Parts: sequence; structure tokens; C-alpha cells
Amino acid sequence: MSYTRYFHHLGIESLNAMQDAAIAALHHHRNLMLLSPTGSGKTLAFLLPLLDFLREGNHGIQALILVPSRELALQIDDVFRRLRSGHKVSCCYGGHDIRIEINNLIEPPVVLVGTPGRVLDHLRNSRIQLKGVRMLVLDEFDKCLDFGFADEMGAILEHLGDVQTRVLTSATRIEHLPSFTGVDDVHTLDFISQVVPSGQLTLRRVDVWQADKLEALLLLVCKLVEARMFVFLNHRDAVERVARYLNDHGVVNEIFHGGLDQRDRERTLTLFRNGSCRILITTDLAARGLDIPDIDAVIHYHLPVNAESWTHRNGRTARMGAGGTAYVLALGDEVLPDFIPDDVYRESLPAEAIIPPQPRWCTLMLNKGRKDKVNKVDVVGFFCQKGGLSKDNIGLIEVKDNQAYVAVSRAEVLALLKHLRGVPLKGRSVRIQML
Repeated sequence: MSYTRYFHHLGIESLNAMQDAAIAALHHHRNLMLLSPTGSGKTLAFLLPLLDFLREGNHGIQALILVPSRELALQIDDVFRRLRSGHKVSCCYGGHDIRIEINNLIEPPVVLVGTPGRVLDHLRNSRIQLKGVRMLVLDEFDKCLDFGFADEMGAILEHLGDVQTRVLTSATRIEHLPSFTGVDDVHTLDFISQVVPSGQLTLRRVDVWQADKLEALLLLVCKLVEARMFVFLNHRDAVERVARYLNDHGVVNEIFHGGLDQRDRERTLTLFRNGSCRILITTDLAARGLDIPDIDAVIHYHLPVNAESWTHRNGRTARMGAGGTAYVLALGDEVLPDFIPDDVYRESLPAEAIIPPQPRWCTLMLNKGRKDKVNKVDVVGFFCQKGGLSKDNIGLIEVKDNQAYVAVSRAEVLALLKHLRGVPLKGRSVRIQML
């Protein structure tokens, strides 16, 4: 099957070597273990061949994709929708309004994406049937095990029928596969050490001679000006403290950690994806499972706790052939762990912080979404025809179940809101909020 007709919808021109190899393997092997770093394109490596397993006219779930986090579930759901295959997909995860999920499942999807706990809840309450599943994907399987989902996954897999193909993906090597996976005679593709060519990731050390790294971080992000970056810390309270410090100095940033509720985490990722924010202050929660391209830099405010964390943090940048830089903020006499090279270039900092300009984009949230039959075309027409905005001043649009998020040129946003005050969208009143 040729997949080139999907490339335009995805904004790509071709597949990478790992994706080509995975697709070829799935046409010859029932069980595949795909080992490849975060951000290397594993989602397409299993979604495209998954289409070959779907049968027209078969009612019920034919493909089940289990993932460790809500963010990854939403990303896979979004990529599958962009394929425009005509097959229904549903996404289930903890923190999502279960009433919406129940309504979505009344007419069973062809593809179900979800976190193990929420999928098991639907299964035990007889909202879904899995006997017709032809393809099973355990995405980021190593992370699922790390998060303690083994029991839930085992309980779910007991309800499967005659699964034709099982795919396990992982960003780290797994020595032993649990028996509940049902995988035997597995074919392994190992791209962990092959995907990112040497030299794409540049390492820099920033020596900090003060007791606190806050001032050094401020100087560094100001020096990087308009770079898109992740700043990694080891604790949630430290994330909050660093974010407040940058905000107090006029540096726009957003936070991301496990203590945020689902709505706030989705909002943060939306603002970062669409360019309304260039700096994400985060724990290692963001080191894996997020599909955010074009990250220019990673800053290790706190040293990673182990080599695996170091690898995954750095994997946020220098992805898919692009370059990137990882900065380590180290106290002047601090001895770095063995997994961090010590003989790297020392990055100098400016004498004073010149605060970067605000991002070009800001985000508007509309209280209408897919459930209201609103799509991206509707939003563009509303903003351009009713609001007088040119298409050049509209950035990324994300339409969710009950909301739509739109990146709009910051210079035009106030005039746009004035024009749209009281104007209905598709004949219904709409509330617009600037985030």
C-alpha cells in the first residue's frame, strides 16, 4: 500500500529510514518491537501500516493503542485524524470528561487510543468490546511499565481475541517482555543509537558561581532571545519558583509538571506548540512522549538524575535531522556525572539581561469545538470574514471536543476581538478568551 497520499495532510515529503523499516517489518512479522528515541517518528511508523489492518464494514474496535500519558494519547489521536482516512478514532484518558467518552463510544470507533486505567474502566463497565481487535500497539511500553501500568495492561489484554499483529515501541531497550503482552518470536528493530547522527546536538556548559542559578538562567534565556527551549528541573516546586522568577523579570514562559490538572497541561502545550510561548519550564514529565518539533535548545537547570534522563531530555532537540543545543548549568566547581562530558565548550553569559520581545503570537480560546460541529475552516472564515483578519495573521489552530485554540498575531488581536464582539459563529453565540 502506498502512503504518499497522506504526506500532504501530515506536512511531510517522505518517511525516514526507521519508519520505512518498521512498515516493511510489519508486512512480514506478527510481532514487532520498535526501539527508537523519543521524537524519531514512531507514531507514523505504526499508524500508517495500521490502516492496512482495518476492514470496511466491520463494526467495532479493530485497533487498540495503549499509551502511558494523556498527552501522548491526544497526540496520536490528532495525527490519526490528520490522515483523513475516514475511520473513526476515539481517545480515552484519565482527567477527560467521562461523559464525553461514553457518548463517543456509543458508536464504537475503529481505532481506540487510551491510557490503561481509563480503557480498563470502560472495559469493566461494558462500554467497549475488544474481541474484534486485529492490531495492538503498546506505545512507549517501557514508560508504561515505569508508571506501574503492568496490571491494567494485563487485564485489558486478557479480553483480546485473535490479534493478528502486536507492536511494542520503546525509547529504551527492554531486557524481558512480560508474559501478558502475548508476544513471542518478536522481531526487533533497534534504532536507538542510529537515529540522531553524531554532531547534530551541541553541548555547552554554563559555569555558575553564585549560590543560586536563577540569575544565570535569566541571562542565558535572554542571550538565546527567540529560541524555543525546554528548561528541565527535578522538582515541581522548583519549576514553580523558576517560572515566577522569569515572570517577575518580564520573560514569558509556561510550566508543565505532573501536579497540573489535565486542562492546564493541555493549555500549556497548546501555547508552546503555536508559538505563544517560547520557554517551557518543566520536570522530566516532558522529556518523553511529546511530539513538539523545532526545539532549539534544552537547558538542564538541575542535573539529570541518571543517564536515561540525560538522553531523553536532550532528545527534545536536534530531532529529525535538525540541530540543537543542550546547556548544562553547573556550579563552578561542580563535578558532573560520568554520563555528561566535562570537556565541552564553556558558554559565556552577557553582563546584563536584555529581556526578549514578546512572541509574535498570542492564543485565543473559543468555547466551541468538534462537538459543536466547528472545524478549522469555520474558524478561519469566522476570523477573516467577520473579524477582518488576514490569513497571514492566523497561526496554528487546534480544535478540541469543546474548545478551539487559535494563534493570532499579537499586533492584531485587540482589533479582532473588537470586531467579533457579539458576532455569532455558525448561528450560535461564542465566547472568546485571550489566554
